[in-house]
Amino acid sequence: MILVVEDEQAINDLIAWNLTMIGHTVLQARTGREARTLFRENAFDLLLLDVMLPDTDGFSLYRDMRTVPAIFVTALGETRDKVKGFELGADDYLVKPFETQELLMRVNAVLRRTLRMEDRYSFDDIEVDFHAKTVTKGGQIVDLTAQEFSLLEILIRNRNIAVSRQQILRDAWGITFFGETRTIDVHVQRLRKKLGLDDQIKTVYKCGYRFEDRR
Repeated sequence: MILVVEDEQAINDLIAWNLTMIGHTVLQARTGREARTLFRENAFDLLLLDVMLPDTDGFSLYRDMRTVPAIFVTALGETRDKVKGFELGADDYLVKPFETQELLMRVNAVLRRTLRMEDRYSFDDIEVDFHAKTVTKGGQIVDLTAQEFSLLEILIRNRNIAVSRQQILRDAWGITFFGETRTIDVHVQRLRKKLGLDDQIKTVYKCGYRFEDRR
């Protein structure tokens, strides 16, 4: 889930709409006060923070939210401002005006980097241990092949992001695999059946698949 903090409603809505279109869950705030309330009540994977807010500044706001990765999206493009943002621990800094495609690429890059650091992931009654390469459902071990586990890990670590069949082939099967992409579809069907993930593993038309986490 992504929190967008931007006081200009048109820009806030534009960012949120584009993120939603590629599968992200987004909450919006226009002030620091609204952002803090949403932050307390929700678990976010990423923050997009404007610096110049009506009741505070994004730098001060992020001091209270540094447990979550962040990208500053602001008109302040001076080197000293960028340095301040990165010194606070921000993962990226994007200066307005910006191209939407660049923003989306930076968002996905930060999410892929930060989500890969997890050792465990839980969803409903499913627990995935990436280190031990085990999956339990309702406390019971689910028998997955090595290939099925690799596929599940790729989808989870890129959750809420559409993953192409080509990327899955490269990351799960390795560059020496030259089979048909139909193999991926078969493995996805097996995962859905074994783990009951029909509602979470979505087919993305003419692309691949997306693992949805709407918490």
